[in-house]
Amino acid sequence: MSRVPGWLGKLGAGLTEMSERLDERRAEVAREDTATPADTPPEPAAPGPDPIPVPAARRPTPAAGPRPDPAEAVPWGVRVAAEAGWRLLVLAGTVWVLMKVISAVQLVVFAFVIALLVTALLQPTVARLTRRGVPRGPATALTAISGFVVIGLMGWFVTWQVMENIDTLSNQIQSGIDDLRDWLLKSPFHVTDKQINQIAKNLREAIGANADQITSAGLEGVQVIIETLTSILLVFFSTLFLLYDGKRIWEWFLKLVPAAARPGVAGAGPRAWRTLTAYVRGTVLVALIDAIFIGIGIYFLNVPMAVPLAVFIFLFSFIPLVGAVASGALAVIVALVTQGVFTAVMTLIVVLAVQQIEGHVLQPFILGRAVRVHPLAVVLTVAAGGMVAGIGGAVVAVPLVAVANTVVGYLRQYSEELQRQKAAAEEPLPENAEDPVHQE
Repeated sequence: MSRVPGWLGKLGAGLTEMSERLDERRAEVAREDTATPADTPPEPAAPGPDPIPVPAARRPTPAAGPRPDPAEAVPWGVRVAAEAGWRLLVLAGTVWVLMKVISAVQLVVFAFVIALLVTALLQPTVARLTRRGVPRGPATALTAISGFVVIGLMGWFVTWQVMENIDTLSNQIQSGIDDLRDWLLKSPFHVTDKQINQIAKNLREAIGANADQITSAGLEGVQVIIETLTSILLVFFSTLFLLYDGKRIWEWFLKLVPAAARPGVAGAGPRAWRTLTAYVRGTVLVALIDAIFIGIGIYFLNVPMAVPLAVFIFLFSFIPLVGAVASGALAVIVALVTQGVFTAVMTLIVVLAVQQIEGHVLQPFILGRAVRVHPLAVVLTVAAGGMVAGIGGAVVAVPLVAVANTVVGYLRQYSEELQRQKAAAEEPLPENAEDPVHQE
């Protein structure tokens, strides 16, 4: 037991001595670092033999640096095209889904759009009656009922005229076909009787081959009548509610718009409505002028059923470009098969003259710049509307494009104005300008 304390004392003395040596060594290193500045250039090495070159194959390969971001490696043009591409795909998918939904409820959508057009035509009358002291309910009912009665009377008049003159018209058409056949045989076109008979035979065969389709179309007439009556009822009631409560309906619609976009939509709505009203009223006036002057012309040319043809011209004028061509061609054909080539040529001259005056004088003066759409856009829009929804789509396509053009133009101006206001608010005051808050 007497040896243990002595052994522990020697161990403690050794550890103490080792600690003192380590402290001395740290002090020496600290003195050397203080004496030698960090920017002192190293002493040149003593001259010696040149180093032996190492072959390239044996040289160590430098460590590869960090790989770049894959997005940074793609060219800028490709990245922009990819960004635009997937956004276009999203928009195309949205439009496709929207078209599917619209096609599923096409009858309702078409009826509501027609109601909007009729409301744009009748709303100024309701406003005029309310300004004269008539309550809004009776003014709305009186205007809507009067408008639909006028439209119904026009349809009844056309049907009555056609049914009353169908026998006389059939005889005139048969006589006109015989006269046309004789004229073709004597014309400088060198048409033979055999060729005319072949054309007639081909027409009969085409009608016989499509007899099943004609029969099925006749069987579907009941369904068409039911859909037509349903559409008329939807248009009537939608027009009533839009005329009577259109402002509240618009305010309810604004509540569905996100708050950030609500001011822009609220400003675009009245401008779009003014554009639609101007388009509908201008189109009605232009169509009425076309129908009156062309009807007077074909009446003095002794073309049968001049008044029903004028009504057809009025209705077809609501289809831009295509409607004028179709109604004019119908008048020329009736004149050709009933009164001969000379009357048909004179009818064509009357139709072309009136339509040229309409296109170059009436439309720019009546419609103005508010609803002006480029002719190419009109043609493409009418074609697309006809392919999607038939005659109804061709009728409503151009006013929808005119309204969309007005809305997009206003929203672009609204966005630019917001950006200018934001830039003006963020612009710092000049250094010599005084703070208006601290001015006395």
